[in-house]
Amino acid sequence: MNTMGKLLILVAGSFCLYFLRALLKVFYKYLWIPHRIQNILRSQGIKGPPYEFIHGNNKAVVEIGREASSKPMALTHDIFPRVLPHTYSWINAYGKIHLSWNGVQALLVITEPDLIKEVLKNSEKAFLKGKVTYFVSKILGDGLATTEREKWARHRKLANYAFHGESLKNMTPAVIASVETMLQKWKGREGKEIEVFQEFRLLTSEVISRTAFGSSYLEGEKIFETLMKLSVIAIRNLYKARIPGISYVWKHADEIESEKLAKEIHDSVLKIVKKREEKVVAGEAESFGSDFLGLLLNAHHDLDEKNRLSVEDLVDECKTFYFTGQETTNSLLAWTVLLLAIHTDWQEKARREMIEEFGNQDPHPEGIAKLKTMTMIINETLRLYPPLNRIVRRVGREVQLGKLILPADLHLVVPIMALHHDPQLWGDDVNLFKPERFAEGIANATKHNAAAYVPFGLGPRSCVGMSFAITETKIALSMILQRYTISLSPAYSHSPYYLPLLQPQHGIQVILHSL
Repeated sequence: MNTMGKLLILVAGSFCLYFLRALLKVFYKYLWIPHRIQNILRSQGIKGPPYEFIHGNNKAVVEIGREASSKPMALTHDIFPRVLPHTYSWINAYGKIHLSWNGVQALLVITEPDLIKEVLKNSEKAFLKGKVTYFVSKILGDGLATTEREKWARHRKLANYAFHGESLKNMTPAVIASVETMLQKWKGREGKEIEVFQEFRLLTSEVISRTAFGSSYLEGEKIFETLMKLSVIAIRNLYKARIPGISYVWKHADEIESEKLAKEIHDSVLKIVKKREEKVVAGEAESFGSDFLGLLLNAHHDLDEKNRLSVEDLVDECKTFYFTGQETTNSLLAWTVLLLAIHTDWQEKARREMIEEFGNQDPHPEGIAKLKTMTMIINETLRLYPPLNRIVRRVGREVQLGKLILPADLHLVVPIMALHHDPQLWGDDVNLFKPERFAEGIANATKHNAAAYVPFGLGPRSCVGMSFAITETKIALSMILQRYTISLSPAYSHSPYYLPLLQPQHGIQVILHSL
């Protein structure tokens, strides 16, 4: 046999070996592991929709969702079957603890408060943050919402300092100024329809820009717009199965677009960062500042290399707080206004309390803390219309949870909507707007423990911006109720959905009447 023949045999043999190894990897990842996990949990009484090769249950999720969204929805707070129809259907079919599949990833859905508390408190250090998808990673990077262990602890400390205590009080004037700008725009529109979801999106964008980054909405406008584009791409790809190995060969359009958008955000954030640094270098400012960006920059320039924040970490934290700081509060504000427009008796109670506390003056931190009725209204809004879809944790090693033995790499999913709309936890009036549930605080709102109510998570990884979001909401509502009564427009069409936080598909149209 000549040299060329031997070379061809060698190449063919190498190709066959590579193909065989690839085939074995596919078999192991897409068949053996899913069936192993299914058998482990089935032997412990856990059921669920059967796993399908590569797709998992994604086809069923899309089909169930399409059917639910095709039907018109009445103006009811019973939104769980519409917003998360597959979860609603599978809880009814397989139980409060059941196994489902996002592609090849096993998801153990848990809605038992005692187990949820154990997972989120994570005293055994066995439950880690869930792995984010490729597209979500373009939105959040490796920031506070996704990172782990020592890096998370260091970044959390910075965020805690920026969004709690005295720092939070110091943000009040900037929040008031932002709300005042919005209200100035509303003058002359009394008696006319206003779509408040978009109005609040601009407001919350302005607030997070001013308070966390010392800039204006206009400076961060491109960042917000680009993050929203990435969100649409991420949701579009949430239930798309990835063919094994294909991403190594070619990238599809959404991957190319998301990389381009992520680069644009990176450049926009660095532009704001450089502007702050240049002020210090030029002597226009004595320090980087005490807001969130200032704290990040101080950490970025730390003389101790162990504590120093890299450029990538700085950008990722900025992305995380631009996105979560704006979207969460926007969702909360919009749904609260909808509920006040529907339930005018509670709107009047909130107004009376606000006038008693502030009169016609701007809100102040001491008074904000005393708004008990408004706190009850906000808590009930977060129960009925939680901004976050779910909380996900990954099992880091084989561990016991309750009576279950869980294998490593299983993802645990806490569907917040399911918990908040469970009649066994809240009573038969679970889908009614009843802020009085929270008259004695969150801990006493249900007969069960606090893990029945987790709009901002629970335990060490609960949302660091929770107090900031609620304070901002109270200030905005107080200033609106000082000036207007709110009624629902006949044009409003009730259609809540997740993208990726809970929002109204067709907006929230209200009519404002001057007091």
